Amino acid sequence: MAITAEKAQLNNQSILQNFGLGEEIDEQAAEIISGGSVTIRNTIGRFVLYRLDGSTQTNRLEPGQEINLPANDGRRIEFDMYAGSPNLLLYRPYTLADGQRYEFQSNTDTARRDDIDMYPVNS
Repeated sequence: MAITAEKAQLNNQSILQNFGLGEEIDEQAAEIISGGSVTIRNTIGRFVLYRLDGSTQTNRLEPGQEINLPANDGRRIEFDMYAGSPNLLLYRPYTLADGQRYEFQSNTDTARRDDIDMYPVNS
């Protein structure tokens, strides 16, 4: 049985596609092995302002919103511990561990009932 040029081309294309799939799987495996990502979820009823890795750009995490950040061997986050309270803004620094999940939650250890903090959570 002879292999036509068209069949050979389709065969080569299939091999290249499988190779590309293998590369994608290898990248995903490397991400999992390296700690993958850092997940942050806002579990309070108001938005949280935050900045990442020393940036001056302010981001906003809405109630119920979750973000996944690429692992970066000790990312730094600064967040407004007053979480949108009028006329109050105080950024609190926090170091994030690769592969960890975090939640913004109410901080019951302070005198102000609107204060928040970041807590690591189990997956």
